[in-house]
Amino acid sequence: MTTKRDYYDILGVSKSASAAEIKAAYRKMALQYHPDRNKEAGAEERFKEINEAYQVLADPQKKQTYDQFGHAAFDPRSGFPGGGGGRTYRQGPFTYTYYSGGSPFGGGGGQNSGFDFSDPFEIFEQFFGGASPFGRTYRSKPHYSLDIALREAVKGIDRTIIHQGREYTVKIPAGAGDGTRIRFQDFDVSVNVKPDDQFKRDGDDLFIDAAVPLSTAVLGGVINVPTMDGEVRLKVRPGTQSQAMIRLRGRGVPHLRGMGKGDLYIRLVVTIPENLSREQKRLFINLKETGE
Repeated sequence: MTTKRDYYDILGVSKSASAAEIKAAYRKMALQYHPDRNKEAGAEERFKEINEAYQVLADPQKKQTYDQFGHAAFDPRSGFPGGGGGRTYRQGPFTYTYYSGGSPFGGGGGQNSGFDFSDPFEIFEQFFGGASPFGRTYRSKPHYSLDIALREAVKGIDRTIIHQGREYTVKIPAGAGDGTRIRFQDFDVSVNVKPDDQFKRDGDDLFIDAAVPLSTAVLGGVINVPTMDGEVRLKVRPGTQSQAMIRLRGRGVPHLRGMGKGDLYIRLVVTIPENLSREQKRLFINLKETGE
């Protein structure tokens, strides 16, 4: 018999975990290892393992049986009463068995005893915006990926794809993020946002480093800082320290679902001159001698 991992260890919860804690742990891990999001080797198997653990621990009767008998309660080869029999459905790369008329480990039950697919597949709503594929004929749609620049994601852009010989215009909305999915009747399109050389994105906020000459940091002045809407002149106060952060409200990424924008955070990085003239060295020596 194949050795299987403990279901509690798979979800990272203790045996005393509440139903809400088990559900929260499942949602977090299912999102992390869902094959549409995680392309690493082994993610698909881990996703199936997480679903299997949740199917048992989320059901009080199955959980009690598992706590008492372990994995043997669900393995028909173990000789455990009622361990087997069911209809198998295939959804994408995964195969699941539905037990009608009774629990897979005994104990009677109605049509919906056995594995309950409704709750685990709420996870699909977060990826596809639809309900569980079970209970209806499910046909996977073709999927296309589009690479766009961060600046294009912030502003929005139209792209063209060819599907079955026909040209379609895909309108990528302003504020789209990495993994944003756009649904058509016959196919889906997901967006891959490439990193930017200047701007870093965190949610709807943008971050950028701005170099500040040492003299400007000490005496104050004005520097030019790029934004997604063009350069702005930024006032630097006298005595500004390196790594100081300035926030420009509403200069970030448009909210994809809703009004307004995120913010732009500018980190001031004071630059130290490397090659000083003789006069500049003399001035710094005088500054040092004054104790500064």
